Amino acid sequence: MKRLWLPLSLMLLGTLAGAQKTTLTIESWRNDDLKIWRDQIIPAFEKAHPNIHVVFSPSAPPEYNAALDAKLKAGTAGDLITCRPFDKSLELYNAKHLVSLNNLPGMNNFDSVAKDAWSTDDGETTFCVPMASVIHGFMYNKAIFKELRIAIPKSEAQFLAAADKIKKGGKYEAVVMGSKDQWEAATMGYQNIGPTIWDGEKGRKGLLSGSAQYNRGGFLKAFQSLAKWKNYLPRGYQALAYPDAQNMFTQGRGATYPTGSWEIGVFRQMNPKLDFSAFAPYTIEGKKCVISDHPDIGIGLNAASKNQAAARTFLTWVSSDAFAQLYANALPGFFPLANVKYTVKDPVAQEFLKWRSQCGKTFRSSYQILSRNANPNNENDLWNVSAQVLNGSMTPQQAGDFVQKNLGTWYAPQKGK
Repeated sequence: MKRLWLPLSLMLLGTLAGAQKTTLTIESWRNDDLKIWRDQIIPAFEKAHPNIHVVFSPSAPPEYNAALDAKLKAGTAGDLITCRPFDKSLELYNAKHLVSLNNLPGMNNFDSVAKDAWSTDDGETTFCVPMASVIHGFMYNKAIFKELRIAIPKSEAQFLAAADKIKKGGKYEAVVMGSKDQWEAATMGYQNIGPTIWDGEKGRKGLLSGSAQYNRGGFLKAFQSLAKWKNYLPRGYQALAYPDAQNMFTQGRGATYPTGSWEIGVFRQMNPKLDFSAFAPYTIEGKKCVISDHPDIGIGLNAASKNQAAARTFLTWVSSDAFAQLYANALPGFFPLANVKYTVKDPVAQEFLKWRSQCGKTFRSSYQILSRNANPNNENDLWNVSAQVLNGSMTPQQAGDFVQKNLGTWYAPQKGK
């Protein structure tokens, strides 16, 4: 009996120690990131916090909102809620499913542009930790640029001259984009080059206050600049869908590709041998460059969680340089939003990240508040008219007037403008 006492006591102590470990569950739509969380991010956190165990439990992206809502109502949702930007997460906060994180250690690592996507309209309360953004710009085929002796364009004039040279050569497509799916024309076109023209946050906030309009000033000029791409798009671009454009560029048939940093990992999978890099949105009228550093993903605390302290420990870690270093390299092209030091290994991701120190930053003009109306919807209107501008079926002025008129039908600060 004495021989059995020591092992049994040790087993009992081990059981008690195990019982003290807190388990946190993360709800997310990023099911394609499961392996990264399981093999890289969570082990790093648990090594630093051995008393907390973390489980990453994603749903399929299209099902996430409905699945999360059902779990929250049933009281079965995880401790940590991965937050989509803007209104969906604001709805969760207003419904008291997410808690204020204003006093969370580490929140001072984020500036107002980073926090806007997960804050109340007055900016007073932030309810999700900003985790990562994507940055807009242009990718280009390095071999084609070298072959045609084209320098990286810095201005609109240089970009159009490069596109003209590529088109006249007849061997490659100059600007790889289609207008069939519409959203690319707005997201990767208008919202890519536009921020520099409308002075970034000044212009975006001007739309919110009513001091700026889509049919004048920088917002109209952005439609005018976008219209200049029409002559350089692939033959039959009106029928070119997003996957078609991706294939065209990765197969080496096109020289430039207006896009965002989210494509880095995708392109490396589609063609590991493709030698590509990126350049920032070009300047127009000598204005300082402004990039769309668009918030993509955050993470918040379920108000009904029974593990509030452990969850706050995890959220504070998400705001740290240790997390930033891990995340930025696990998912090249998705950039941590914390103002902490980290380095990325992927050379194209390095190029995108460099622009943060060279340019101003903002995010897509229609995402905060302006797209809350179902019909007309500001984001959908921008998709529609941006495609029509590229197709030549709308002039830039007509596009601006259409979007502005629809916005003025429901958004009080823009009524009568």
